[in-house]
Amino acid sequence: MIEILKRILEDTLQRLNYQIATYLPSLLAAVALTLVAYLAAVSVRWLVYRIFKGLTIDKFLRQSGVAFLVDPSGRLRATRLAAESAYWCLILVGILLGLDVFGTDLTTRIVQSFVFLLPKLIVAGLILLGGAWLGHYLGRSMLVWAVNENLPTPRRLAVLVRVLIIFVAVVVAADQLDFARSVFLAAFIILVGGAVLAASLAIGLSARGVSRLLGDQNGPLDGSAERSLWSHL
Repeated sequence: MIEILKRILEDTLQRLNYQIATYLPSLLAAVALTLVAYLAAVSVRWLVYRIFKGLTIDKFLRQSGVAFLVDPSGRLRATRLAAESAYWCLILVGILLGLDVFGTDLTTRIVQSFVFLLPKLIVAGLILLGGAWLGHYLGRSMLVWAVNENLPTPRRLAVLVRVLIIFVAVVVAADQLDFARSVFLAAFIILVGGAVLAASLAIGLSARGVSRLLGDQNGPLDGSAERSLWSHL
């Protein structure tokens, strides 16, 4: 019994020594790379805050409304945007390098998947940001136009336009990421079909009301008018 316990303990210690000898250097290297990336990110962020001004970009962000979309208080500055972007990019590079040090199949697949997915994520983020900006702009234009034309519920119309534009942006971003493409496509088709059907019904009902109104204003021709007309002929 003692020999069995001794053998089990020896096997456990051997496996532990193997795990430590195999993964401890990689773990230390990963921690070192992450720490170096963190220090570099902090330094680069400090330099960007001190050097980069971006007054022209700040003016563009305020005039285009992007500053209020990203930060509702409107205090977004190009310096902060550039500094934080550089900071997080360096942190991300350090984490990926740290994972790649282990050299296992799992970490290699994680790094490769993220590297291949990163451009799609950037494009999808830009699409969502552009859709939010376009929805805000067109919604505000719809609100102004509806108020000037005395249309009912102008705010609801503006919100509807904004939601529709953002939904289209979400569909395009999901298609870019290959995420639930069929679901979003089906929802988009149903939404567009419903909007077209509602618009057709509204136009048909309005045209029918206009025709009735014109008929009531003109009035039907009575029998005396018809007889006088034929009598002259």
